[in-house]
Amino acid sequence: MDVVVIETPPLGDRSYLVHDGQVALVIDPQRDTDRVETAAAEAGVRITHVAETHLHNDYLTGGLVLAGAHGAWYLVNPAAAVGFEHRPIADGDTVQVGRLTVKAVATPGHTHHHLSYVVTDGDQQAVFSGGSLLYGSVGRTDLVAPEDTEQLTRDQYTSVRRLVKEAGPEAALYPTHGFGSFCSSGPASGAHESTIAQQLETNHALTDPDEDHFVRELIANLTAYPSYYAHMAPANIQGPGPADLTVPESLDPAELSRRLEDGEWVVDLRNRVAFASSHLQGSVSFEYGRGSSFTAYLGWVLPWGRQLTLVGGRTDVEKAIRDLSRIGIDSPDAALGTEPEALAVGTAVVSYPRVGWEEMLRQRSDGDVVLDVRRTDEYDAGHLAGAVNIPLHELLKRMEEVPGGKVWVHCESGYRSGVAASLLQRAGRDVVHVDAKFRSQTTS
Repeated sequence: MDVVVIETPPLGDRSYLVHDGQVALVIDPQRDTDRVETAAAEAGVRITHVAETHLHNDYLTGGLVLAGAHGAWYLVNPAAAVGFEHRPIADGDTVQVGRLTVKAVATPGHTHHHLSYVVTDGDQQAVFSGGSLLYGSVGRTDLVAPEDTEQLTRDQYTSVRRLVKEAGPEAALYPTHGFGSFCSSGPASGAHESTIAQQLETNHALTDPDEDHFVRELIANLTAYPSYYAHMAPANIQGPGPADLTVPESLDPAELSRRLEDGEWVVDLRNRVAFASSHLQGSVSFEYGRGSSFTAYLGWVLPWGRQLTLVGGRTDVEKAIRDLSRIGIDSPDAALGTEPEALAVGTAVVSYPRVGWEEMLRQRSDGDVVLDVRRTDEYDAGHLAGAVNIPLHELLKRMEEVPGGKVWVHCESGYRSGVAASLLQRAGRDVVHVDAKFRSQTTS
């Protein structure tokens, strides 16, 4: 058995191509299936089975498209009541993929109908746990409905303990979520690989002997998750179509100017330093790359279903289109280039200051506002005395709550506050971007 990992760092997820050298099973493919096609071609294997662990909340699946392209069995829990043709697989069912024996194990918790898969090839075993058992944690349990959260948390506790009994201690563990994904119930462990034995020693869901304590602690530590999640499961029930990764022709400068004047959403992909120093009036900053959570924050912050125009170099625009397609933001327009003054002739090019903590503490006047756009739990853990907390994902709806005066905006590292600074300036506020790592010594 060989396992090819297909990573999606912007969403903190992984898909897997599992094969015996001839035929392959694909687990939890994302919508841009060309990556899976490439992995299969490089391995010289034929895809005969595609399996979902659950109806995903954080991305659109490519499973239906991939299975159709290869005439493969599409394995989905029938209890999920999806609206497309599939091959049902339920708890205890097994299928043969060449030499590989694939057993489904019911692991409710992340969702009601979650399945994990134990794959065996002779003495070799691998566990594909989706959003059940993660590295050091488990999948979050509050994505279905508030009234279901406690029971799903209890289910999660029971499920992971059952799952580890279905495979030997040396079995490799391959979760879908947990590499920075908001689907995790806790922070990413930083591990890139693990086994059942290692999780038995370190995972709190397996080491905590008190179920009630586990349930209280997990629920108490759940934090906010992106609003676009609400659109993912319904789309996955229907079966998403293929991703359109085409880079459109660059907009005419007059058309880009019109869109900015009309208040449409024009997203600048350049790094936040370049944006702060020079950008088109009315555009907003969502820096692409550098390990940022571009996709999650754009899908979370901006109004859903609006036409987007991406501004940036062709490479960044091409990658951003791919990333956004994974969460159902399709066919954005583009203005290709990195010189704002050349992209929308007649539109003002503006800027705002970027400073560090020392400059802010030295230059801020008494009447100025410090706006902390971290999540509420981050703010509660420590914040600057007198700072106003409006999390970035709530800022557009709560803009009127930002007190008058100059606004010095910060977050944990500078990325979210860069987005916030651009939204504030777009709303007509006098803003300064505090682009520096938050320091505990400035808190109270």
